[in-house]
Amino acid sequence: MSEMTLLTESLRLLLIGMGIVFSFLLLLVGILRLMSWLALRLAPVPQTGPLSPPAADPDGPPIAAIAAAIARYRAGRRR
Repeated sequence: MSEMTLLTESLRLLLIGMGIVFSFLLLLVGILRLMSWLALRLAPVPQTGPLSPPAADPDGPPIAAIAAAIARYRAGRRR
């Protein structure tokens, strides 16, 4: 076989392979879009109610506890 024949066959094989991969990817995108559309269509619509404000922390800010822990740690390290 001549070099030109080998080059022609390799290019043809390249184009066939790339065409198959491209076709598969297009099919995959189409299937995913269809599944997304079906999921949105068949899924129940969530009922949203009025939002309540977040509950206040009953213990207050933990700054005092953290400050006490740091002071106790430092006092223990100085001994």
